[in-house]
Order: sequence, then C-alpha cells, then structure tokens
Amino acid sequence: MSVKVTYYGHSAVAIEAAGKHILIDPFLTGNPVATVSASDVQADAILVTHGHGDHVGDTVAIAKRTGAQVVSTYELATWLGKQGVNVHPMGQGGAHEFDFGRVKWTMAFHGGAIETPEGMIYGGPPSGVLLRAEGKTIYHAGDTALFGDMKMIGDLSTIDLAILPIGDNFTMGPEDARLAAQWLKAKQVLPVHYNTFPLLAQDGEAFVASLKPFGIGGQALKPGQSMEV
Repeated sequence: MSVKVTYYGHSAVAIEAAGKHILIDPFLTGNPVATVSASDVQADAILVTHGHGDHVGDTVAIAKRTGAQVVSTYELATWLGKQGVNVHPMGQGGAHEFDFGRVKWTMAFHGGAIETPEGMIYGGPPSGVLLRAEGKTIYHAGDTALFGDMKMIGDLSTIDLAILPIGDNFTMGPEDARLAAQWLKAKQVLPVHYNTFPLLAQDGEAFVASLKPFGIGGQALKPGQSMEV
C-alpha cells in the first residue's frame, strides 16, 4: 500500500493513509506560498511539532471546523485544548496507536515558545514525529538542527520518507540535512521549511540531487504537489 503526501509550503504537509487525512504543522494563513486556505483542507488529525506560529498556524481553526483531534507535546496540547479543541497530549519518546496509525514523538533541537498578546509562554519541547501508517514510516523532523541521535532514529526505524528542513538560519541548511538523511538511512527525502521567505531561500532540486550519490531518493515538491510513499 502507498501513502499520499501533499506539500502545502513551509513545513505544512497533508498525509492520506488508512482512509484518514492527517495534517502536520498547518501554517496556511499568512503563508505566502500556500496554495490552499485553512477553510479548504480536510483533517481527521493534526500533529503539531512545536509552538511557533509558523507551525501551530491554523490548527485551532481547522480543528474546530473539522472536529480533528490535535496531537502534540503535553504543554502545547494543554494550551491548544484551552482554545476549545480536542487534544491528545504526548511526550518525547512516547508512542500511541491512533485509528490513522502509530505516532511516536521524537526530540528536536530548536525553540518552542508561543507568542501571545501577553508575551511569550512556554510551549513545551520542540519535537519531531514518526508516523507509521499503511506499512510506511514517515519522519517529520520539525524545525531542528542536526543532532547525533538521528543515527539512533535511523537504526530503530526504517524511514520510508524523511521530511527535513533545509532553509538554514533557523534550522538545518542543505549540508546538515544531507548528513541527516544519511544518518536516518532514509529511502526518500522531502525538503521543507525553505523558500517561504527570502531569508530561507534554497534550491530544493539541487538538494535532492545531492542525495543521489548516497542512494537516497526524494522530491522537491512545489506547494500543492503530492508524492506517493
């Protein structure tokens, strides 16, 4: 069986598996490269990697409209639950079986504060997520630097698709992401978190091409495009 992955720009992706629609980091409103609006996307579940606005994005609005369950770290899930949505809190290293697949939360090296009118509040640890569905494992690294335990993630899981940031400045750049793909032993890579804003300008096609000597495939999807895993 295959899983359909659609890229919405920045780090937002939609995954169709087991008859369900799973969104990750649905930053659509205010995303200058997004090809869909928050009022159009389907969602049975929403996974949010950390508390920054360009990842929480339209989570609350989409969850209220669709009834989607929101899955995130304990602190962020608690805050989102207070916004009136159904949440399932998790912790790094923990896993849970949902009706759409198995989710395991991983570490990431980044920040995670939530900006509110009252100021910054703690949003819990920034994270990545391993999603196992339809016999496939998809790793969304969230916003992260390169870190050595990616080797462990690659040793413990067969990564069919690694969704990795390459924008640099706030996250890994292409060089570190290329090394991450090797450590993860990823079969394919989807680069994200680039070309949304001028500061994050990168050549996604060149990055994917640079993986070929290592036997790693992938696609640099344009916002709105999809791939099968």
